[in-house]
Amino acid sequence: MTIIKNILLCATALLLAGAAHAADDACAASGGLQFVCGPKNAEDLVAVPGTKWLLASGMTDGAGLTLVNTSDGAYRVAYPGPNPRAAHDAKYPDCAMPPNAATFVTHGLNLKPGTGNHSTLYAVAHGARESIEAFDVDASGKEPALTWQGCVPMPEGLAANSVASFADGSLVATVLLMPGKTFGDSIAKKPTGAVFEWSPGKHGFELIKGSELPGNNGIETSPDGKEIFVVSSGFQTIVAISHANPTKQLRTTRALPFTPDNVHRGLDGKLRTAGMANDVPECGGTPGPQHDLSKLGSCPRGTIAMEIDPQTMKDTLVVQTQTNKAFSNATMVLVQDGQFWLGTFSGDRIAHGPLR
Repeated sequence: MTIIKNILLCATALLLAGAAHAADDACAASGGLQFVCGPKNAEDLVAVPGTKWLLASGMTDGAGLTLVNTSDGAYRVAYPGPNPRAAHDAKYPDCAMPPNAATFVTHGLNLKPGTGNHSTLYAVAHGARESIEAFDVDASGKEPALTWQGCVPMPEGLAANSVASFADGSLVATVLLMPGKTFGDSIAKKPTGAVFEWSPGKHGFELIKGSELPGNNGIETSPDGKEIFVVSSGFQTIVAISHANPTKQLRTTRALPFTPDNVHRGLDGKLRTAGMANDVPECGGTPGPQHDLSKLGSCPRGTIAMEIDPQTMKDTLVVQTQTNKAFSNATMVLVQDGQFWLGTFSGDRIAHGPLR
């Protein structure tokens, strides 16, 4: 969720609902990357436990959520699709009806494993409403099936960017820009965003005081729920804060050589993040006040992905790509079965390749 991607939310391409789409034979590998072509603006990806399937968000009107088969690159719209399923859960009292499918835009994702082949997907939503939407993911069949359960609306005037969950179903979400703040403020390393929290039984999200950073972006939680990891795209760091005392910053990474975006915790406990390379001379160098922010994402930049040890905050390179006109504007990295997968806030494909 780079500091410029919200500018591109008005993209008009639509994903087709219905049967699975095979990978496009004309979608040639490029620059060491292979592609699943078709999904629009797949800003975030999560793996469905125990399967070969990924779920992708879509930052364009009506894109909804897409299932991607990592074995053959086939994909289909998972929600809403031709027959969207809904079963409202009373723990989401402020949201009794599913989102409008025609304007349903999805952004950051979080998947909380459950029991019996079920898990819960949380999706940042725009367009139909500003909210965190919740879905049951049933992986007991041939392919995962999604059922809408409810949502938690964001406070009036605020748009979420990323979402993460705790074991009890509580949620934390980032807001990149609070009212009156700008992308330029974030680049200038001024606080622009914050983290908000919701717990079952409460009405609406509440501000976590002390969580304000330049460009609050990706977010993740520790397994024990005691820590929250927040990406600051302005500082280009990931910050660990105490859940009990959020004014206390526990640890931080170094300033990374790219603009970190989403962050997810893998099964091995490592945090993984990715984004666009900073020092690209042909794009005007490191993003700064000299850039036209509305055009910053139109100049192709290579991708850098890192894994972070959450205890030491030391980083290790996962993958680095050169400038590639076929794929830019990277937002995240997911590691699955010896492959890396990359999302983008602006593009018509998901990139992947073998880990080296």
